[in-house]
Amino acid sequence: MKPTLDAYRVHDAQALSTPSLLIYAEMIDTNIAAALRMMNGDVNRWRPHLKTAKLGYTMRRMVEKGVRNAKCSTTLELVTALEAGMEDMVVAFPMMGANAARVREIASAHPDRKISALVEGPEQLNEWKGSTVGVFVDLNSGMNRTGMAEERFDEVRTFVQQVLRAGLEFRGLHHYDGQIHNTEASASVTAHEGYARLVALIGALEESDIAVSEVITSGTPAMPHALKFAGFNGAEFVHRVSPGTIIYNDRSSLKELPNYGFVPAALVLSTVVSRPLANRVTCDAGHKAVSADAGVPTCEALGWAGLVGLKPSEEHLPIDGSGKMPERGEMLYLLPTHVCPTVNNFDRAMIIREGKVESIEPVSARGREVFVSAGR
Repeated sequence: MKPTLDAYRVHDAQALSTPSLLIYAEMIDTNIAAALRMMNGDVNRWRPHLKTAKLGYTMRRMVEKGVRNAKCSTTLELVTALEAGMEDMVVAFPMMGANAARVREIASAHPDRKISALVEGPEQLNEWKGSTVGVFVDLNSGMNRTGMAEERFDEVRTFVQQVLRAGLEFRGLHHYDGQIHNTEASASVTAHEGYARLVALIGALEESDIAVSEVITSGTPAMPHALKFAGFNGAEFVHRVSPGTIIYNDRSSLKELPNYGFVPAALVLSTVVSRPLANRVTCDAGHKAVSADAGVPTCEALGWAGLVGLKPSEEHLPIDGSGKMPERGEMLYLLPTHVCPTVNNFDRAMIIREGKVESIEPVSARGREVFVSAGR
């Protein structure tokens, strides 16, 4: 169902600074409930990527709803997640050098939590020796971004044996199939081919007495295909999906997962500041507000049919449309095409409940920690 402006309009919006990041408290709860319905109520199936949530406020809400396992990409996200109450974290990025040393330091400071990292080659094993950090072997599912080629069973088996000989705790396999898009008719078939290959790999490891305790798959588009894959249901290993975007959603995710009950929970409030052409307005939400990394259109304006964002500059966002156009000074509620980096653009977010600003919260995990490693 397409979101309507009335559901998101803020009382006295003219009093709010723009551009502002609006996070809708009730909509977060709606999205958590929708995700858990897809998982038949089993919160243990979800290991969300917190690159989207970013706010300690949102992470705490997830913890309150029973989400205790998650993954992240930065040490700041890791610290924020632990402070919010997450109990089992996977750093889903190949940390090395000072960054790996910082993860070790964080793990040492939280001996009651489970912290893991991804590895894909022997050069990375020394990063984690002597620490409490466990490891997941990162597999290349066909995205060709990181990971070992998962179809090479012998190579993966040999590497897992190296992990064990290094005295590290092998905690499972990470198969991120971010190349799957539901706009393609073959998405389900392609995803299931990958999962079948993954299950065959697990069988090959078990033949060598290597137990796989957890398997992590699937961002947002591939999630429904993973949850329907028979080989993951009733398996001896724990299978978890890892979509993070669904906590807020955006234009892309709502197209990828229609009819599941997900709604936008993050919008950018912007003001029309110019009308340079009859069919064009410009608002104050350039790429330093609404991310442009997903290309054009960068966003759409709720309540304005066909009004979509063009290529922005730093502070200006030109928007073309047809028919009635907004006037100078009108407020636009922008639904970004890619919400994750959009949230990362803001230092603070306005939490909206029942059409009113309930609080202003820091975007706690925005950016990165800056540190000089104390070494090992």
